[in-house]
Amino acid sequence: MLVQSIVLGLIGVFAMLDSRLLGRLNFERPLIVGTMVGIALGDLEKGLLVGASIELISLGVVQVGAAVPADMTLGAVIATAFAILSGSNAETALTIAIPIAVLGQLLGILMRTVLASLTHRADLYIGEGKFKKAQRIHIIWGTILYSLMYFVPIFLAIYFGTDLVKSIVEAIPEWVTNGLNLASKILPAYGFALLLQTMLTKKMMAFLFLGFLITAYSGLGITGVALFACIVAFVMYQVEAARSGGGGNGPTHEPDPLDDL
Repeated sequence: MLVQSIVLGLIGVFAMLDSRLLGRLNFERPLIVGTMVGIALGDLEKGLLVGASIELISLGVVQVGAAVPADMTLGAVIATAFAILSGSNAETALTIAIPIAVLGQLLGILMRTVLASLTHRADLYIGEGKFKKAQRIHIIWGTILYSLMYFVPIFLAIYFGTDLVKSIVEAIPEWVTNGLNLASKILPAYGFALLLQTMLTKKMMAFLFLGFLITAYSGLGITGVALFACIVAFVMYQVEAARSGGGGNGPTHEPDPLDDL
């Protein structure tokens, strides 16, 4: 268990570094990090299943400005590990993921408070001409503190808390568990609703209902409908390009007046 706890802690740290040092390669997404946890624990199928379930919840979670959303990455690592190590299903894992994600949110706020004080210290170093010390604060100490914020909770939860969490879940009354399971099924729909709220327009509404009706009544799977939608989008693009005078090779563009300068 010690080795597994360390490995999962390092996976959490790697996922955290994705958006801070690696240029956001999507390793921090619950689907990807859940898959990595599944590979590390030898159960890729359940890792994908739990990761995909948490991904549906987090689709509409967006960090705007200084607002700190629930940390779905931390929740995905611990919940996926819990589901695999305890033999629980995805619904039970989701009931663990949400409180842990909220805990990660609180830790994130605390960490940003600490880093803000370090930023002032870096400003003092810059004023004194000590640029290497200021650089170390941002690159080294900031990275170390963020890494500990992920590694320590994951390590403690996996090394000490798996059996404890399982016993707590088993002690929960059945009516509470049923309610949480129902909520876990509603939360993915809520995540989709938040996502659609930001991207859905009146022009796109017809396509949303068309895809829903085709999926519901045609017997096709989601993959088949998605491939069909790609073909329709390509044909509509070609038609629009032809109407605009592009001859099917792409839309025409107005000449740039800056080209003559």
